[in-house]
This record gives sequence, structure tokens and C-alpha cells, in this order.
Amino acid sequence: MPELPDLQVFSQSLTKVLKGKKLLKINVIQDKKLNVTPKELSDALEGQLLDGVERSGKQLHFKFKNKQTLGLHLMLHGQMHWFEKENNNKFTILEMNFEDDKGLAITDFQRQVTPTLNPPEATAPDALAHEANYAFWKNALHNSRSAVKAILLNQDIVRGVGNAYADEILYDARLSPFSIAGKIPEANIKALAQAVRKVLLNAEKQITKNDPDRINGEFRDFLQVHQPKQKTTTEGFAIHQKPLSSRKTYYTNEQEIFD
Repeated sequence: MPELPDLQVFSQSLTKVLKGKKLLKINVIQDKKLNVTPKELSDALEGQLLDGVERSGKQLHFKFKNKQTLGLHLMLHGQMHWFEKENNNKFTILEMNFEDDKGLAITDFQRQVTPTLNPPEATAPDALAHEANYAFWKNALHNSRSAVKAILLNQDIVRGVGNAYADEILYDARLSPFSIAGKIPEANIKALAQAVRKVLLNAEKQITKNDPDRINGEFRDFLQVHQPKQKTTTEGFAIHQKPLSSRKTYYTNEQEIFD
């Protein structure tokens, strides 16, 4: 599943290619996840110029000049593919045909990709928003009996962090993913708040360096602890793995636990 840093790069790549182009045709192949009818979607977007593509949490927002927005959640297996004139990609959910024969197909063999016309404004802050600071994290963790990793993954609390980067953030903060959120001392909460921005921004930088035009897939060779095929981190710490709420969780003994 693409996470915040992946989607950040995708949004920049899409904007670079599509900004200012007119959407000539949008064709919905699978509409079970669409919040409006295919006709309502085409009436709202066809013939409009694209202002750009922004990331919001785990969604991509295609922003058009007529103030309409197409939200796109790729879910677990959704992918985007460029095509020219004709789309030959399998498992297409929807396809967008822009001027200059530039096409974008969104595919998902599980059919879980969720397109939304004018998605509602989110109430939880994005993980990279300025308000997601130390005070925010202190309040989010206060008195909670949940594991701290569960808090990081809860999109109703903070948006954008997924399983892999939750592990990376907690490793950087030297905080065990199994720590009880409400038991974590203030100094460690400060380390967590700093780690969120540090890890996510560095990941975006690394992905961009590897492929600045990427619009699908995951590049994670640089991750420290969420590495299923590695036995130790680059610092030489043994990597352990066990589930937390059915998610594979990677950690080291050097991460302090508060319970």
C-alpha cells in the first residue's frame, strides 16, 4: 500500500505532467466505490482544466479550476498507469483522458480503489501539518490504553501514516510500538513528534531521488527497521517481528517500552 511519502511523490509527478491540461473524458469502469453516478462525475469534471494534484492523508486530490475535486484512495493494491490514446491496462477502475493524448488509468484487481467527487473536509490533521506538533501528540496519547503504534495508524487521529512508516517513526524515536500510549513520558513524546516529520520528509526525499517521476509502486530500500528480508538494522540492531492488531510489526530491543 502506498503511504504518505509515496503519495507525496505521486502527487508531484502527476502535477508536473497534467497541470493546466483539459480533462476530455473520464470513463468509470467500476463504480461500486464511487459516491456519485458516473454521469454526475463526468458532468462535473469533463472539459475542465486541472489545477494540480495534492496529497491529503492517504488520498490524492485532483483539483480542477471549476473548484471540483476528484479524491482518489488507492487502498491496498491500487495503481496508476500512463497511457496514450488507448488504455490497455487490466483491472481498470477508471480512466482519464486529457488533451495531448495523455491518459491516466487507475487499476485494482481487488476493486477497492475509492474515487470520490468532492471528498468531505477531514477533521483529523495530516501527519505533516503544522498542527501535528508536540502538543497534538501529547493530547493524542494522553490517558490512552492503546499501543502507541495503533495511535499512529488511526486515521481518525492523524492522517497519512501506514504500517511501514509507523515502524520507522517508532524506531527513530527509540520507542517500542507496544508501549501503552498514556504511559509514555513527555521527553519521549517530544522524540516521537520530531521523528514523525523527520522520517516522512526523509522518505519523500529518498523516493524522489530514486525516481522523481514515480506514480506507482513502493521504493523502500532505505528503510531501517521495516525490512522483512533483513535481520539487523544499519546500526547493527537485531530486527524482531510480531503482530500488533493483525499487522506485522518490526522493531528492535533498543526501543524503550512503557507499559
